[in-house]
Amino acid sequence: MNKKKLLLLILFLSVCIIRAQEHNTGIFQIKRIGFMYSNAKQNNLIINDKDYSYQTKTYKIQTFHDLGRWKNIDLELIVQPQIHSIQHQLINEQFVLPSEENYLEKRIEFTTPKNMHLYAIEFGVALKKKLLKKVDILATIGLGIATITKRTERLAKGFTFIENGALGISFQTSNTTFLYLGSSIGHISNLNFKSPNSGYNVLGYEIGFSYQLQ
Repeated sequence: MNKKKLLLLILFLSVCIIRAQEHNTGIFQIKRIGFMYSNAKQNNLIINDKDYSYQTKTYKIQTFHDLGRWKNIDLELIVQPQIHSIQHQLINEQFVLPSEENYLEKRIEFTTPKNMHLYAIEFGVALKKKLLKKVDILATIGLGIATITKRTERLAKGFTFIENGALGISFQTSNTTFLYLGSSIGHISNLNFKSPNSGYNVLGYEIGFSYQLQ
C-alpha cells in the first residue's frame, strides 16, 4: 500500500468515527466480542509469485463497535488484536541479487524454510447488509500495525503494516451468537520505513464466532 492509499484509508476510518459520534452510537461501547481463525497463502488461483512460498494461520480476538447506519447498510468498527503463525521460504535464490552485500550467505539463509510470527492490532470497518432475516453479507477493510519476528528476502524484521479486505456471510445462530464465513485478501509491508520492502500478498478463508453483549 502506498502513502496516498494509506492516507485515504485513515481518512475513511476517521469519517466513520465522526459519523458515529454525531449519531451518539457509543463507539467506545463493545457491542459484540468474537474470535476469528483465518488460513491464507501466497500460492493460489489469484496470487501466485513463484519466487517464494508463504502461508499463515491467523488467530484474532475481536471487539465490535457500532458506527451507525447509512441508508440500509450498518457500519461497524472491528478492533482485532491478532497473532500470525507463518511458514515462509524463498524458492528462487536469484531473487537475492549478486549486487547485495553477502548475497551468497543471504541466499542460504532465505532459502532455508522459516517459521516466524507476526503480532498486530488491526482496525477494520465492516459494511453489513441484511440478505435474510438471520443472514447478513459483510464487506470489510482493515489496516493495522504489526511487528514480525524474522527478516526475509522480502521484508525486514520488526515494524510493519498489514492491510486486509474481506467478503463474507454472517449467520445468526441464536439470540446472542453469530457465525461468520468469508474470504480475505491481505498485504504486509512496511511502507519503505526499512529495506527490503517487497512484502507479502495472500488470499485465504476465515471463520469467526461472535457473542452479542447488548
